[in-house]
Parts: sequence; C-alpha cells; structure tokens
Amino acid sequence: MLTDLNIFAIAGAKARHAAARQGVIAQNVANADTPGYRARDLEPFEKTLQRIGSANTTVSPRIVEVHSLGAGSPNGNTVSIEDEMMRAGAAVRDHEIATTIYAKALTMMRTALGGRR
Repeated sequence: MLTDLNIFAIAGAKARHAAARQGVIAQNVANADTPGYRARDLEPFEKTLQRIGSANTTVSPRIVEVHSLGAGSPNGNTVSIEDEMMRAGAAVRDHEIATTIYAKALTMMRTALGGRR
C-alpha cells in the first residue's frame, strides 16, 4: 500500500532542481561583467524528469546555454541581469510549489493513517 510514494520523490527532486537552478543563476549574475561569459541555465525540470524517469530522481539536470532577448554585450558576454532576475523568481516559485506539494502530500498521508497534523 505505502510502497509507491513517487509524489515525495518527485517533489523532492523538483525542490533540488530549483535550488540547483538558483546556483546557476547566481553564477551568471556573478559573471555579468566577465568578457566572453555565456549565460547558462538548467534544462526545465519536466524535461529532466522525462529523460531520467520518475523512478530515478537523483540524476542531475543538464546545464544549457540561454539566449537573452536583448543584444549581447560588445565583449561577448550574454548575461542580462533582467533575464536572470526573472529566472530567479521562477526558480523561487518552483521551489515553493515543490515544498507545498510535499507538505500537502504528507498531511494527506497523516490524515489517511488517522494521525493529526
């Protein structure tokens, strides 16, 4: 009955993905003035999950180069602080969604087992 609880594994993997994405975004911001630096991001969580399957949620997502909407810097740097802030906000929301799903699933399990919150 309680042997297949993929929701916890997937929610945890989504939270780890969001945290890793914040790290990549932080590197981009730190290198915003580095000549020739190319902005990067993680592949979307959904694509990572499709690639690895829901049974194995410990594989790291791939890092991909991103293209900003504006023109690149004359020194070859492609980091756009505005784009990075948008990505950072999306990563925060993804992390909040993952932790909310985890908490709600835990509450449902406790309720189903007759426990209290």
